[in-house]
Order: sequence, then structure tokens, then C-alpha cells
Amino acid sequence: MIDTTALNRTRRPVDEHGDIWIFGYGSLIWKADFPFLERRRAFIKGWERRFWQGSHDHRGTPEAPGRVVTLTRAEGAICHGMAYRINEATLAPLDHREKNGYLREITPLHFADGVKAQGLVYMATEDNPAFLGPAPIEAMARHIHEAVGPSGPNRDYLINLAQALRELNVEDAHIFALEAQLARL
Repeated sequence: MIDTTALNRTRRPVDEHGDIWIFGYGSLIWKADFPFLERRRAFIKGWERRFWQGSHDHRGTPEAPGRVVTLTRAEGAICHGMAYRINEATLAPLDHREKNGYLREITPLHFADGVKAQGLVYMATEDNPAFLGPAPIEAMARHIHEAVGPSGPNRDYLINLAQALRELNVEDAHIFALEAQLARL
């Protein structure tokens, strides 16, 4: 496991009021257990969510990591999620929550009303030690089905994410294919 907390704390892009938008595309959609000033549906362009990141600290263990989502580049893709306007103090607990290989990156956010803003997104790229990469849907679903960590069963993460996307009326073929395969197990 790699702990990116200290590195992320050196990345401090906040506006003149001390606020910043954070874009959530995984558990941050359905588990906003942090203080926020505003919450809005948003999307980013050129990225898609994939269950390619290992979770050694939340949905798995160092010996048996779970699988959680990260973003991968995809020309023409749109990734829908939730944006939260937070103050700078909220970054510390989020950095701890997303410490297993995720780095803060700046991204343009797009809101449904046409407004755009700069925001942060936690992204785990393929060069981090916890990156698991692609696998067949059946293998990923079995992995998710079997993994358990301090935050609970890995399957709950997938089920909660799929439900949150449905509530947002978002189609995500990768997530829904994994969910369907999980239901068969």
C-alpha cells in the first residue's frame, strides 16, 4: 500500500475564499461523510470510471485487497458524479480517506445548468502500487464478491455505487455489468 496523504497535502489549489470543488465519481457520490458547503450534480469529460484500483485499507486488506473505482482516459467519454464545494480544512480528512494511491488532480467540472468550474478529483493512475488494472468482468465480480475490509464488504461498495448512479439517471455499462455478474454469484 502507498500512502499519498503527505503528497496530496502539498497540492493546495483553493480559490481566494478558501473554497474548492471536489468531484466524486465513486463512493464520494453516495458516502458524503464530510462537511460541505454545496453539493451539485456534475460531470467531467474524457474520463470513465473503472474498477481497476486496489483497496488495501477500506474494502480489502493488505493481504487481500478489494477493488474500487478510479478514472481512465477515454476519448469522448463523460463521467457523471457529484461535486461538493468544500473549505480547505475538509481536504485533510479527504486526503486520508483517499490515501491508497489516489492523487489530487485539477479538472474542469461541468454542471447541468451550463456553469463550469475548476475542481479537484482523486485519481489513481496505473503507476501507483495499488493499481490492479483491467480484468474480465467475471473475474472482477468474483474478486469484489470475496473481498472484505474495515469499511465492509467490497460488494456493498459496488451495489451502493450502482444504486447511486441509477438515482442520478446515469448509465454506466461497466458498473452495471459488474453488478449483474455479482448478482449471479
